[in-house]
Amino acid sequence: MTDQSPLTPEQRQELEDAQARAATFRGAAKVAGFNGWTFAFFAGVSILFGLFSLPGFLVGVGLAVVARNEFVGRSRILSYDAAGFELLWRNQIGLMALIVLYCVWSMYSAATVPDPELAELTELLGEGTGELLQSLTLGMYATVIVATVLFQGLNARYYHVRIARLQEYLSETPAWVLDVQRSVAE
Repeated sequence: MTDQSPLTPEQRQELEDAQARAATFRGAAKVAGFNGWTFAFFAGVSILFGLFSLPGFLVGVGLAVVARNEFVGRSRILSYDAAGFELLWRNQIGLMALIVLYCVWSMYSAATVPDPELAELTELLGEGTGELLQSLTLGMYATVIVATVLFQGLNARYYHVRIARLQEYLSETPAWVLDVQRSVAE
């Protein structure tokens, strides 16, 4: 049996080496795909429940935009286009802004708009309960803000760092290898 490959052994080695170096980009595409499906799910839930709440509906629409951007970024990464990473790191900053804005709005509402259910609970459990629950609510939203800034900030950095790595990869990889990789991109 003879080898019917149109590639020389050196070319096959070049292709294998390039595939190994591209693994980090393909891994980032998997992260973007997972994020996209996760945000799409939460967008659907938020929009559904947001039919009774304007802030909830707006958060759902924002999450839908974030999900779309994750899928577009993923597709660009799989095509070895650095614009995918650019879109993804900016998308993480946008998501961070959306969550922080929602939390600030919720904190403002909790601090300024009297909740009739909270008034009933205060009557049942006694004075001071309302202030305690309000403090816990504000603390919870503050914690979400801090966690979001850390998590989404690190995700944005994760994608941003890979822009230079992909550009370096593109400059060091033979054009024919890139053509082959792009033609078989998922």
